[in-house]
Amino acid sequence: MRQEKSALPVRRVAVSGAGAVSGLGWGVRALWDGLRSGRTAIRPFARFDHALHRTHLAAEVADGDGAPPEELIRDCPDWRRLSVADRFALFAALEAVRQAGLDLPLAESGTEAGVWFGSSTGGMWESERFFHRYVTDRRRSRLADLAAQQVNGPGDAVARRLGVTGPVQTISSACSSGALALGAALDAVRSGTVEVAVAGGSDSLCQLTYAGFNALRAVDEGPCLPFRAGRAGMSFGEGAAVLVLEPLERALERGATPLAELAGAGSSCDAHHMTAPDPSGAGAAAALASALRDAGLAPDAVDFVNAHATGTPLNDAAEWQALRSVFGERAAEIPAVLTKALLGHLLGSAGALEAVVTVLCLLHGELHPAPGGEREAGEDGQSAALPASLVLDRPLPLPGARTAVSTSLAFGGSNAALVFSRFLETTA
Repeated sequence: MRQEKSALPVRRVAVSGAGAVSGLGWGVRALWDGLRSGRTAIRPFARFDHALHRTHLAAEVADGDGAPPEELIRDCPDWRRLSVADRFALFAALEAVRQAGLDLPLAESGTEAGVWFGSSTGGMWESERFFHRYVTDRRRSRLADLAAQQVNGPGDAVARRLGVTGPVQTISSACSSGALALGAALDAVRSGTVEVAVAGGSDSLCQLTYAGFNALRAVDEGPCLPFRAGRAGMSFGEGAAVLVLEPLERALERGATPLAELAGAGSSCDAHHMTAPDPSGAGAAAALASALRDAGLAPDAVDFVNAHATGTPLNDAAEWQALRSVFGERAAEIPAVLTKALLGHLLGSAGALEAVVTVLCLLHGELHPAPGGEREAGEDGQSAALPASLVLDRPLPLPGARTAVSTSLAFGGSNAALVFSRFLETTA
């Protein structure tokens, strides 16, 4: 991901399509309607037995209204052999490509395309199911379940279905994976490596991560409360999100209507600790400042932030320090969107889904709310409320918003930030 602006003019990159699967349903429409309602999708779930864990909530993707249409399943011969994460990725990618108005297969239609995807666990849930069956009744174990285990599975499944013969890359860097994939795709479109980039992320719930983060005491027993007093950890979610990126001039020439522009991306590493963030927020601030430089924008140009905001006391506090470092006193005035309060933490897919949400907020001129409320802060002061301007309880109209930032700050200190700009025809 480019860290400094080139001396040459930077090619503008349009977001011409978006797709999503989340705990709020299948599709972007279900996502936006659910976000505007302010209702959280974090609830009891059934993906696996969690009776022995200390927490029992997650934003699970449920079947029902908006579930994958039968024609999609018929159109993908190997659908039922794919992992849950692969299916999420396919649905989101097809929704995004169709909105962009691109013909499939991409290679046969003459489109030079590539796929960039982020994932943290890929088909881990299927591997867990295989192992359980193997140790309890070998006759019920299926080697096909192991075939879905690879973390590159979602991106590869998308490439096969879309007919992509250009670069196909998977990035797995914990919670920043999806955002880093979008940043890599941005560079590929700017440089002319591809005409079209299909970029995003996908992850499904699995016991490995659920148990691990519970063991770390990093999961809240109730729906998470990012940036609020008494926050006690994250909540899990699952799903996928995809953006179609292409040069702005190409999108306009073929009659597409851009949803937004991906104006810049930045990344950094805390180089601090295996799990804990640098308390100063210096690494996160570096990624954010790099993204703004890449976009050619000053901090004053940012109208709102879709914060990483996991709800863990230390990570939220470090992110707040980063925001203060970049935006100064204005940090307390910039509206902060808290997507994870409704959708949970999607791990490798989190940055991609929050990118889609940021685009939707710019497109509709409205910021989605998070459920209000807080708890009593602990005596150590680590979970005290942070003085950010949070969007709570009801949508915040922001029709004049032109620029937004989405942050992704992963375990291990792998940080990423994306800058999106509202598409204005008068400036095209």
